[in-house]
Amino acid sequence: MTKNYWGDALPDTIDLPAAAPAARPDYGRIDFEKLPNTRDLGGMVGADGRRVKQGILLRSGTLGFASDADVARLRDEYRVRLVTDFRNLTELSELPDPMDRLPEARFQHAVIFDDRVLGVTQEAGGVDYSLDAIAQGDPIEFMKFLYPQMLLNSAGIEGYRSFVRAVLDLEDGAALWHCYVGRDRCGMGSILIETMLGVSREDMLNDYLATNLYAPTELTCDSGAARVYFEAVEKALAERGGFMGYITGTLGITEDEIRSFRERCLEQ
Repeated sequence: MTKNYWGDALPDTIDLPAAAPAARPDYGRIDFEKLPNTRDLGGMVGADGRRVKQGILLRSGTLGFASDADVARLRDEYRVRLVTDFRNLTELSELPDPMDRLPEARFQHAVIFDDRVLGVTQEAGGVDYSLDAIAQGDPIEFMKFLYPQMLLNSAGIEGYRSFVRAVLDLEDGAALWHCYVGRDRCGMGSILIETMLGVSREDMLNDYLATNLYAPTELTCDSGAARVYFEAVEKALAERGGFMGYITGTLGITEDEIRSFRERCLEQ
């Protein structure tokens, strides 16, 4: 039986990443007091074999979990200047981010599934999919449907477009993005950033699956990150040119913007 970072046993059905590379031990996990699953993309291998710079691109769980000391580290040590929250309005109201203690950071709400889409609409075919109804069936099939919709529903396209542009536009300090536990919506956002940096598919998949090691045990056991969800997104995006095609085509990010981003975020 496998165990997570805290030594808790995980079911054999939970997918785990390969051993973390030496240049990014614990998959970049930052040892905060209470903030869950917060990890630095620094040390990942990007384009031309150059590594991502440390301390400027952070993925996380909800900042509402953070202790005062955690927030102080984000403010003073990491100099967070952008916080992107992928949650919907209901989630925000229940556990808001402590932005009053991050006075120099811009807060961006980039909702991926708004409060209405707990029916996902495919306008071209005129078909409404009720996520509540789908959820009554096989939970794995439900998540395999849900993952592509994160990137392809109208709210998700606009949410990820605004997120990517905000990260591209940030000139100083660190960007941090999160959903609730830093797995699904945050995971797909992380893959978009990693794709622009030239990270390999294997490394992106391992970074996504690493959430199963660092998220709260009960949430991982309930619904962990899974290889089949990652593959479902790849299949859905294949006709758009994969993740990069989605970024340049659907989101409208230019190759020049991606080159500039790499120059800023990759070591020389």
